[in-house]
Amino acid sequence: MSAPRIRELARNLRFTASFVAGALTTDPAWLALQAARRTPARVSAVVVPWAERLLGDGTTGPAGRLRAAWQAGDVGALRAAAPTARSARRVRESLLGQVALLEPTPDSSHDADAPRAAAGEKPARSGPGEIRGPVAVHHHLTNSLPHTQSGYTLRTHAILTAQRTAGLAVSASTRSGYPLTVGALGARGTDVVDGVPYRRLVPRSLPADQRRRFDDGVDLLARALDRAAGGRRPDVVHATTPWTTGDAARAAAARCGLPWVYEVRGLPEETWAASHPTPEARERAAASERYALMRAKETELALAADHVVTLSGTMRDELVGRGVPRERITVVPNAVDAELLAPAPDPAEARAALGLRTAPFVIGTVSSLVGYEGLDTVLRTTALLRSRGVDVSALVVGDGVARPGLLRLADELGLGAHAILPGRVPRDVARTYLAALDVVLVPRRPDRVTRLVTPLKPVEAMALGRPVVASDLPALAEVLSPLDGGDPAGVLVQADDVEAWAGAVARLLTGDAHRAALVAAGRDVARERTWTRLVARYNDVYARVARPKEAP
Repeated sequence: MSAPRIRELARNLRFTASFVAGALTTDPAWLALQAARRTPARVSAVVVPWAERLLGDGTTGPAGRLRAAWQAGDVGALRAAAPTARSARRVRESLLGQVALLEPTPDSSHDADAPRAAAGEKPARSGPGEIRGPVAVHHHLTNSLPHTQSGYTLRTHAILTAQRTAGLAVSASTRSGYPLTVGALGARGTDVVDGVPYRRLVPRSLPADQRRRFDDGVDLLARALDRAAGGRRPDVVHATTPWTTGDAARAAAARCGLPWVYEVRGLPEETWAASHPTPEARERAAASERYALMRAKETELALAADHVVTLSGTMRDELVGRGVPRERITVVPNAVDAELLAPAPDPAEARAALGLRTAPFVIGTVSSLVGYEGLDTVLRTTALLRSRGVDVSALVVGDGVARPGLLRLADELGLGAHAILPGRVPRDVARTYLAALDVVLVPRRPDRVTRLVTPLKPVEAMALGRPVVASDLPALAEVLSPLDGGDPAGVLVQADDVEAWAGAVARLLTGDAHRAALVAAGRDVARERTWTRLVARYNDVYARVARPKEAP
């Protein structure tokens, strides 16, 4: 083993020991829950729901009640609490530290710049000077391949790969402590995936104080920016939601005198509200102080950035409604590699390649398994079709907090071998699983987050020539439609109407002409949405914000 590798492992061990010791001191119940989520599927299906109920309903004493208040968004209860137990005091301090980071960031230039901001202008700043050669851009990320596979990381990797191909000098870093904080104890200092380097920012330890954690992360990122892209300081810093990533990038960019772009890929406050199990709980969460603080912080960052990128017209309109000038927003929709448009194997061939033994027809999806994806609809639709004599199986690929519940539901519905949930699979295999589906279902629940945020998988499905049935939501209608408008190249169904889902799927399984027309329309939409075509939109943004500006 080389000396650099030994140093990396020693660093990992030192940080992990600090992380575990801090969690054991501050919130051992939370640490136990995270460990439970990493147990085998059949174990986690039993253990995780029990642990979540125990942690979330306040039955674990004063510390549990504080966690329950935070989960409900009741910041006032945290401020008013006066626990006597040492463990509860530490939990309260940690949670209030997170609240403090959500408070508005003091900005000495804010007042002077307010009139110009209100007029839709950005304050003049000293740019990086004349750009010589290709633009150098540094991406600061929440997570990345190879340790996390999700729509977020796949989009990131596709963007960075396309930008490198287009001649940009590209570098990237991930949030402080990642991926050690998700259990990747053998992580390297830099992972190189398909030629794209992802630098890990690992501090010596993880302080209990949330502000110190944030400041340490900013210090590490600022140092990384000094020689980030091809051995030189970048021209632009490009950060993504959520606010924890964006705020660190804003602070580091300001310290280095660099312009920064904020890519709003989601609305974290809406995702958090949608994570609650019942409509009533989601409504209370959306009315909470925690929700208001998260929304205000995301809005603050979008207003502060030199330019904003987002995924859809629905999200652009949301940001405009929050006061971000439309001319400072560029839409770069989810897209695919052009190679995905090559002829794909038919579903039966893909299933044979994967060794799947299924019914003649297979429906489902490849997705993050979280509540707002509405994936119980896949299982309920399959059960209804089977009860009507349609020989169909359900295939739901991916992992997430909803997986244990889906496994239980499959048993309750009596699907047996006709419900296949293989868990997380390698990203190159995930596309084969997607190709194995006769119909791809996107049954997102009708929450605010799903009405606004567009997913990636429908575009990949259309590129592979698979028909898509999706919930009738604005964001899904947009992602299934041509970029210049027109009819969706998919079937839109009311989200909670299982009868309608079964009818739509049955027509696609039995109607060859209907299916062929939908596949052809979907391929046309996907052909517009390739990174080869859309990467130029980023180039325009970078050229705009990196151009030296004259002082007013």
